[in-house]
Amino acid sequence: MINKELLKEYSSQIGVELDDLALERFDTYAERLVRWNEHTNLTAITDSEGITIKHFLDSLYPLKYISLKDGDTLVDVGCGAGFPSMPLLMAKPNVEVSFVDSVGKKLSFIKDVLLNTGLVANIEHARAEELGKNDDFRETYDVAVARAVAPLNILCEYCLPLVKEGGTFISLKGSNGKEELEQAKNAIKVLGGRLECFEEYSLPNGDSRSVVVIKKISQTPTKYPRKSKKIDTRPL
Repeated sequence: MINKELLKEYSSQIGVELDDLALERFDTYAERLVRWNEHTNLTAITDSEGITIKHFLDSLYPLKYISLKDGDTLVDVGCGAGFPSMPLLMAKPNVEVSFVDSVGKKLSFIKDVLLNTGLVANIEHARAEELGKNDDFRETYDVAVARAVAPLNILCEYCLPLVKEGGTFISLKGSNGKEELEQAKNAIKVLGGRLECFEEYSLPNGDSRSVVVIKKISQTPTKYPRKSKKIDTRPL
């Protein structure tokens, strides 16, 4: 399905080494993605090269900025078809990943991929703002990730309440990341975060991307996250 040697080469260029088992899992993931996409709207990208570069390689970029250790906890807010957390899990299978989405069909796909690759993870069929108010989830994760879910100022309120002090929130963005970051500076500060790193980069096919790395330096005030309507209509 995918060119495994190409994925291995591209990943190595950003400091991520994939073994044969990981590459087999990526291949299975791509095959399941294309098959499911025939009846469930998961992605507009279904060609081998597009999946390899735009989905898999892009999803691995957080590993340039954080060192995921065995047993670390990672939550993917609005995981959709599993980007970026499924590729991260395939690269680091001993990390405890939680897939969060409010759409059951997408989580059914995630379960299918886990079953077919032999990987283990947590599935949370819920909205992020609900988990952020729940003591079982609030400020319990080492890392939160999100890709193409919402503007950054809104995304911060969904994600930072889930991250423990000293943890990290990583948002993968397109070419407009710098503009979104400017609009999110207040939200980052109010919610207990501090900008650690912002970087713009290009994928091997020339597509522009950016990554925002936010450190959680203090507890999120208990009034956050607010209800989704307020988050969306009156962002911080």
